[in-house]
Amino acid sequence: MAHAPRVLAIVLAGGEGKRLMPLTAARAKPAVPFGGIYRLVDFALSNVVNSRYLHVIVLTQYKSHSLDRHISKTWRMSPLLGNFVSTVPAQQRVGKHWYLGSADAIYQCLNIIDDERPDIVVVVGADHVYRMDFSQMVDAHVESGARATVAAIRQPLSMADQFGVIDVDPKDPTKIREFLEKPTNPAGLPDAPDQVLASMGNYVFDADALVEAVTKDAADPDSRHDMGGDIIPAFVREGTAGVYDFIRNDVPGSTDRDRDYWRDVGTIDSYYDANNDLIAVTPVFNLYNDEWPLYTGYTGLPPAKFVHAGPGRLGHAADSIVSPGVLISGATAAGSILSPGVYLHSWAVVSNSVLMDDVKVNRYAQVHHAIIDKNVIINERARIGVDREEDLARGFTVTESGITVVPKGTVVD
Repeated sequence: MAHAPRVLAIVLAGGEGKRLMPLTAARAKPAVPFGGIYRLVDFALSNVVNSRYLHVIVLTQYKSHSLDRHISKTWRMSPLLGNFVSTVPAQQRVGKHWYLGSADAIYQCLNIIDDERPDIVVVVGADHVYRMDFSQMVDAHVESGARATVAAIRQPLSMADQFGVIDVDPKDPTKIREFLEKPTNPAGLPDAPDQVLASMGNYVFDADALVEAVTKDAADPDSRHDMGGDIIPAFVREGTAGVYDFIRNDVPGSTDRDRDYWRDVGTIDSYYDANNDLIAVTPVFNLYNDEWPLYTGYTGLPPAKFVHAGPGRLGHAADSIVSPGVLISGATAAGSILSPGVYLHSWAVVSNSVLMDDVKVNRYAQVHHAIIDKNVIINERARIGVDREEDLARGFTVTESGITVVPKGTVVD
């Protein structure tokens, strides 16, 4: 029986997330709450550990305290078996500068690869929402003989100009012929002319090949030191880059509806839309797949409670996710996600909104088409998402599609 390769997983979690402001004003993008009880980083880490890769480092940089705290409290492995999830901050190991890019982040942490001595390194982003069995990708990588493999998801040809597109060799569609940055008129896939392959930001490398590539990249003054922009194109030029089509990934418990779901929640609108994907009767992304669980750290909270059932004062929620610790007291929630500690007081109405931890909505207040960050207090009869000009005048972010974002800790009168 062939020896299973020794695998180290590296999660790139240093993203600043400027397009998600103000949600990233006080936290790194991977630490942004999502789906009620999760942080974005939980999806990457759950995929890695469910794939049985239990040696994991998380490279952090930008406003990392919230992220570090979450990982240290939640992601604890058995030291008896030598397993770990460990955050590694930027350390200026090779000079007086922080990480210059994702490739430089790995270069500055080569001591960890040297200590672990893996055969394979799995590198994943920390701010996408999806399920994926990386062991299947590693098996495909080893079988192909490639030195680097990129995970890619199929997208309509008409959307190619929004992605980094992977042009495959028609004679061998597992091999990358060229990497195209937001092309306007690319060729379709050999088996699907109306589709292209877009990079997911997940990679598998032979460990020695990765070390060689990031070391060479570090010495190039013209490089952006980016995994997708510099490292992968270098492997493509060598003819040693492969592609793994995400459609081949068969996650236990997945359905036809959510089998190839993947979302980059890089903007307020995409973040809002991805949350909405969770609450349909038949959700586009199913949180309830217990064969491939999503792990997070909420424990010790009481159950959600709904109180008052009198005429005109009924505490209820419909088409919504209601987290532990939520209290709905004579209020109405519809099409919304209520995170732990949310308290809706009598005659308040919340619709089509995402409320993060410990938000308080007082009597007769209205919240519509909004994202409310943690610890916000919405006072009696206040309105959010009702009048665009009113929201803008109060300094709130309002997207072109009409989503109002209220920053952490705000008191809304």
